[in-house]
Formats: sequence, structure tokens, C-alpha cells
Amino acid sequence: MLRTLLLTLLFAVSSLSAAQGREIIDMTGRRVTVPDTIRRVFTGSPPATYMLYALDPSLLVGVNFTIKAEDRRFLRPEFTRLPVAGGVFGQGRNINLEALLALKPDVVLMWAWKDGGAGNKLAERLHKSGIATVFLDLDSLENYPKAFTFLGDLLGRRERARRLADYARDTLRTVAAATAGIPDQERVSVYYAEGTDGLATERETSVHAEVIRLANGRNVHRGAALDHAGMEKVNLEQVLLYNPQAIVVQERIFRDSVTHDKRWQSIGAVRNGQVWLVPRTPFNWFDRPPSFMRLLGLKWFANRLYPKRYPINMAKETKEFYRLFLGVELSDRDLREILQR
Repeated sequence: MLRTLLLTLLFAVSSLSAAQGREIIDMTGRRVTVPDTIRRVFTGSPPATYMLYALDPSLLVGVNFTIKAEDRRFLRPEFTRLPVAGGVFGQGRNINLEALLALKPDVVLMWAWKDGGAGNKLAERLHKSGIATVFLDLDSLENYPKAFTFLGDLLGRRERARRLADYARDTLRTVAAATAGIPDQERVSVYYAEGTDGLATERETSVHAEVIRLANGRNVHRGAALDHAGMEKVNLEQVLLYNPQAIVVQERIFRDSVTHDKRWQSIGAVRNGQVWLVPRTPFNWFDRPPSFMRLLGLKWFANRLYPKRYPINMAKETKEFYRLFLGVELSDRDLREILQR
């Protein structure tokens, strides 16, 4: 009888402990109680979704956006079959709380800065429903080694997270070392062309143009970012005055037209063929959304800017990166398509 009572009490204490879970401190300093074992995760925005994909896509219960048909072969099949539940901001539709709750996530991951007030409001609503919300610090690519390590600890994927964090740390270190000490007058001047007309851009401090800074390029559009959204409109006269040595482009339609547009011909980058289209399959290497793909984008861009200082085999680097982060093997045809050769 006593033994039965003790076993009953032990089971009750064990069940209560499991229900209470464990307390963690997220990347913004919030104390959050999460389940001891996390099996189901939803992410509030694409950068966090991509990060969890790289760590372990089997944990994801939904995505923020519909995956393009042309990108599916570069992603794991289980990821492409996930339901679309929306997101707090950016690519994809607005989040549907009812649809999210139906997915029964153990935790929801949010990007602290970019999700902003909307993320805090969602966290409050989810807390009332018994779902923990954990905020990640993804404001800068330089935070990604720490973010991968944090997620590995949170989700019990420490070894996998260590490999990804090591890659991120090594990329940032080697590019910084290769491009260090370049005199200001020798830094390549860069214009970041967004939009189909190429007349939207980012200021040098914008998160959307961070790869330019990390590669030690000289962003011609100087000053502090006006807001988080970016894509500040400029006119062609301003770009002509900037006269950049290189132009990095987001839209293929602009890249294909600029070399034939007489209005752009006096710009050094156009005359010298230094107009580069950012790879974007299956996720953008540069921006919109800013994600871990920028690690490969940083290598690509540093090599474009300073091929003698940072000589790498981009085909080899791309294959290895896609194998490690995306879990796919690329053919030579895939490489040509991704690198747009």
C-alpha cells in the first residue's frame, strides 16, 4: 500500500514537472518556460523559418509562404509539403492565429527586431493559449553563430547547430581577414539596385545591404537607414553622380536591360561589365529576406569584389553549402542555373 502510494506520488510529481517544462532565457533576455522536449515548432517570419530548415526541417509544422514550383527541387520534400500559416511580416500572407493553433506547435520562434510590436502582441495571445514564444536575435549576420548555438541548445540539436555555427563563424572570419586593410580609396564602390528599374536602393547601415559592408565594399548610398523597410527611391541622376564601380542587382529584368539602356552607359560598372545579379534559388543569397543564405552570398560577393584577395571556387563552395545547409546535392546543371552562368 505504501509502495503504491509512493509510486503514485512520484508519477504525479513527474507529470507536473513535464507539464511545467524548463525555463530558458531567449536571445532578448526574456524568461520563457518551454517543454522539456520540443517536437513541433512554428516560426513567425522567413528568416527564422529558413534557420530552422537548416537545423532540422522535421521540427517545422508550417511555413509562412507558398514555395515556388521552380525552387522545390532544391529543398527537402517534407519542407515543400508543409501547410502555409502565414507570418508576422514580410514574404507570405499575414498570420492566421486559428490556423496556427490548429498546428499545435510546442513553441513559436520569432525574429525579435523585425517582428517588432506585432511579434510581442502575438506572443501575448499565444501565451494565453499555452504556447511559448521564443525570440531570436537575427538583426545581423554576425549574430548567426550565436543564434545557431542557441537553437541547438533549445531544440536538442547541439551537434548539428555546432557545424552550422562553425561554418558561419569561419565564413565571417575568413572574409574579414581577406578584405582587411584595404585603403579606402581602393575599396570597390557599389550601388545596390533594387526594383525592376534599378532605382530603389539601401543605405550603408541597412540590414538589407549588410553583405556589402561585410565584404568591405563601399556602398555609395551613404548614411543611416531611414527605416526598416528600405528600398529607398532614388533617381538616375543620383546614380550617375555616384558612378559606382560595381552594381549588385536583385531583379533579372533590370540586369538584362541595363547594358542596353543608353542612360546608364556612362556609369563605370555598366561600361566594364561589373553588373551582378544576386543568386536567389531557393532562397535569396543577399537580402529579402535576409537569412543564413547570406553566408554563401558573402563569399560570392567578396570574390566578385576582390578576386585576388579572396580567390575561391564558387561551384565547389556552392555544392558544399547546399549539401550542408539545405540537404540537397547539386548537379552541374543546377549550379549553372543557380549561379546564372
